[in-house]
Amino acid sequence: MAELGEFRLIARITSGRRLPVATLLGPGDDAAVLVAADGRVVVSTDVLVEGVHFRLDWSTPHQVGRKAVAANLADVVAMGAVPTALVVGLAVPGRTPVSTVDGLAAGMWEEAEQAGAGIVGGDVVSCAELVVSVTALGDLRGRPPVTRSGARPGDVLGLCGRLGWAAAGLAVLRRGFRSPPAVVGAHRVPEPPYGAGTRAAAAGATAMIDVSDGLLADAGHLAEASGVGIDIDSAAVPVAATVAEVASALGADALHWVLTGGDDHALLACFPAGVALPAGWTELGVVRQGRGVTVDGDAYDVFPAGWEHFA
Repeated sequence: MAELGEFRLIARITSGRRLPVATLLGPGDDAAVLVAADGRVVVSTDVLVEGVHFRLDWSTPHQVGRKAVAANLADVVAMGAVPTALVVGLAVPGRTPVSTVDGLAAGMWEEAEQAGAGIVGGDVVSCAELVVSVTALGDLRGRPPVTRSGARPGDVLGLCGRLGWAAAGLAVLRRGFRSPPAVVGAHRVPEPPYGAGTRAAAAGATAMIDVSDGLLADAGHLAEASGVGIDIDSAAVPVAATVAEVASALGADALHWVLTGGDDHALLACFPAGVALPAGWTELGVVRQGRGVTVDGDAYDVFPAGWEHFA
């Protein structure tokens, strides 16, 4: 990177890429210009730091790039919005091979295109460690945002996406293994259900959140913001056979991974009682009077209940 330089790197990352249709002016100027037909823009930012959010001995640069974009776009779709564009801040040590940055860029562009978005700008700086900061933008298309604070007693709790897979993959990697590939791949690259957020919004979802820190932790964020209690039915929580097999092999509890494991980026939402859940959504529990999250009516006391920085 020290030999390539900042501006040649930017040209290398952006040249020949297809930009999203909302782009009026893309990379190359002081700022990008996007169409905002709705009059509102949904914005979210995540920062990924090497050694905290990813390890290059566990993941390829391409996988890290995909993960950085997916984690941000999941927050946008959790508001009921359609992803439109991303802005990327990249801090790279001068000793970093150019091939590493090529892989990061390719992964970011690939994941963005899967969601119908693109990278419209950003910044590149030198740094002592590799840091990827992604800001994602989205379009509500005339609908109100689906926030965390709209859940009401009597609502039904629904889930779309997988849970426990990334936790299983992390446990495997920590033991020094690289298989089964399905769970290791889930840790390396999440698979947010990009279209599920708009379907939930159209169906009348009252509250929604991206499950990044764990089902119980993020259900707790919904409950706190809405001033309600949430009870999860453990029998309704999906435990994939692959996750259960890995847990059995490692002497772990698969249900605990599903309840507390982060990084899968599923969507959790509340719907009015009697409303048919959209395709791909599964009923997990109910919203009730009170505070906090319970499982089968009782507190879940197995620590930790989810990921929290500085905890």
